[in-house]
Amino acid sequence: MDLELTAEQVSLRDAVRELFRRASDFEGLKRALDGDRGWRPDVWDALRDMGILGLTIDERYGGAGAGPVEVAVVMGEIGRAHGAEPVLTGALVPAEVIARAGSEQQRQTHLPAIAAGTVFALAHEESGDRWPHRAVTATARPVGDGFAVSGDKPLVRSGNDADRIIVSARLGGELTLFLVDASADGVRRVPYRSHDGRRGAHLAFADAAAQRLDAGDAGDALRHAEVLEQVAVCAETIGAMDEALRMTTDYLAARRQFGVPLATFQALRHRAADLYVLVELARSLTLYATSVLEGGVADAVVASRAKLQVCRAARAVGHEAIHLHGGIGVTDEHPIGHYASRLMAVEHTLGGAGEHLGALAAIVDHHDAITVG
Repeated sequence: MDLELTAEQVSLRDAVRELFRRASDFEGLKRALDGDRGWRPDVWDALRDMGILGLTIDERYGGAGAGPVEVAVVMGEIGRAHGAEPVLTGALVPAEVIARAGSEQQRQTHLPAIAAGTVFALAHEESGDRWPHRAVTATARPVGDGFAVSGDKPLVRSGNDADRIIVSARLGGELTLFLVDASADGVRRVPYRSHDGRRGAHLAFADAAAQRLDAGDAGDALRHAEVLEQVAVCAETIGAMDEALRMTTDYLAARRQFGVPLATFQALRHRAADLYVLVELARSLTLYATSVLEGGVADAVVASRAKLQVCRAARAVGHEAIHLHGGIGVTDEHPIGHYASRLMAVEHTLGGAGEHLGALAAIVDHHDAITVG
């Protein structure tokens, strides 16, 4: 299996990196994170113009027709730049669901809108639901020519900005997906801000008018979308860890103590080397998960293996990066604290290390025993 990027993928990586290099100054990023929206509309528009928002959408619907490898490339650069724009949750994941569960008419209507910059969101997780997701208590019922959806979705990433919401609900006990206009009667949203500055909303639906995504299997569409999001989050985290480690080693080389650079102290060099090993282990598993998904297999077990290692590495890198920076590492004025916050947030997105370890442990008895001799 060739894990090297193609010339086209390298060009994509370099283009996204250059976009964020031009757009991202740390003070501007902080202002965006503290603003009402939490991200920069000009960067969103630039990503749209580059075709990033329609990256995985088929060319028939105005997209680029790319696959999981290209998603991982883009998300790695977003993580490296600490980009807050909701590329994954506001565009790529909803596009995956609509492409798999929507009718041809629905694909023709909504996929071009996503590629053109309309923010969508997937409302699937419910209270107490981590990984894997099983509990869907929201309900839907037929009303005239359409449906009405009721229920709570407390953790909707990008739900604060979304114009349209994809909602999972039970229709006669069957898991089904619906499209709801965020401005419709019966939709109440309470925005929230996570500690890393990202935004979302608690959405409550009370007989909100909805359109059913009436082609394809809802469970299959959700499974593919969730695995895609897991792999993309892992790739984003690798980019963020790469940058946090780079900043930390640069700081150790520049900061002097007792007349010599901190990097001359063997104990600190060993700690930095340990972080490098953790990042490379996480990178290897992320590459593996990406390659499996590229092959058309949405394997939640593979996603859990990658996420488990990524969560462990992210926690260690965030913790050690602050320690090795010293007091400045805990100030709002230095970027490393913001990167550490983002790395910690990975544990709160689609399950942390504990949830994925539990999911993997639950299937140990599904494997054949290894015998020797």
